[in-house]
Amino acid sequence: MTENNKEDMTSEKNDEDTKNEDVAPTEDAKAEGSSSDDAQPVKDSEEAASTEESKTEDDPSADLQETVASPETTGEKPKEEAESSDNPDSDEHEITEAKKAAESLVQLKEVSSSAEPSAETSAKKSIDKNAPIMIEARNLTKLYGRFAAISDVSFSIPAGQVVAFLGPNGAGKSTTMKILTGFLSPSEGSARIAGLDVTTERIEAARRIGYMPENGPLYLDMTPRSLLQFIGEARGFESFELMERIDRVIRLCHLDSVIEKPIGKLSKGYRQRVGMAQAFLHDPEVLILDEPTSGLDPNQIRYVRDNIIEAGRTKTILLSTHILQEVEAMADRVIFISEGRIVFDGSKNEFVESRPKMDEHFYELTRPGFQS
Repeated sequence: MTENNKEDMTSEKNDEDTKNEDVAPTEDAKAEGSSSDDAQPVKDSEEAASTEESKTEDDPSADLQETVASPETTGEKPKEEAESSDNPDSDEHEITEAKKAAESLVQLKEVSSSAEPSAETSAKKSIDKNAPIMIEARNLTKLYGRFAAISDVSFSIPAGQVVAFLGPNGAGKSTTMKILTGFLSPSEGSARIAGLDVTTERIEAARRIGYMPENGPLYLDMTPRSLLQFIGEARGFESFELMERIDRVIRLCHLDSVIEKPIGKLSKGYRQRVGMAQAFLHDPEVLILDEPTSGLDPNQIRYVRDNIIEAGRTKTILLSTHILQEVEAMADRVIFISEGRIVFDGSKNEFVESRPKMDEHFYELTRPGFQS
């Protein structure tokens, strides 16, 4: 081999080494570049976090915006709740639970109402405080010579109230009632029914009153039906309307079995019922009943009480009695008269609570010389 060829081979070898040296730094550079790329995201995230912290410190509203955007403050339901609310099965379950709760409440009310006394036995009802005055006594005095049957009697009864007019025999109950209905004129004072003066507007006031006097006068040769027909015609009712009214009070007062018998042959209890029937006949706004259960047996008393309780739902009633059980059974209020003067006027509960026993309170109010 010639020297020229050796030199050529040597130069080619040197050229290849030079190329390899040029390529090697490039691969190293690639490796270094690769490691720097991997570190760059970490560096970026650290810078972003520091930037976010600086923003939070510089801008306090950032936390507020996050709070406002939270589900609790925006009212947005979580996904699970939203899905459950859209689920028809969930709605049906809630409706079923609501129905069960309502049924339980109804059962509870029924149990509690059955445990309480009925309205008929307790005679409790709501009274409209703005109701018009239907019965009014103003300073009533009735003199027989020097004897005062009643003296300065005053009270008023609003519409819808049942009042027991209590007092011993001879206290002035019947005298007061006769003045209120216009059968007696007062020596002093005035009486009004539904705002009408019973002295100067007697006929108009009588249209609004149903009066049952104690041992009321009845035509003994008449039957209950003929008596009711006579009274209805005197009040001006036409025949068809009168027949309907007679049938109604016959049922109300349970007179079916004696309606064609002469009144003179009836027992005292049935006569009391006939007297009550004539008081109810014209459907008056006010009922004034003077000892309606006097002399009756227990069954008859029960019938009369039931009638009065039923009538008391829509009418104003003043009933006189000296039987304390009638106060508990029928009255909302008690007016007590003794020796011609009012000595108590208050609710039934006040009358009962003022003494442990009603009969003791009765005795206290009627003892000689008692002053209210």
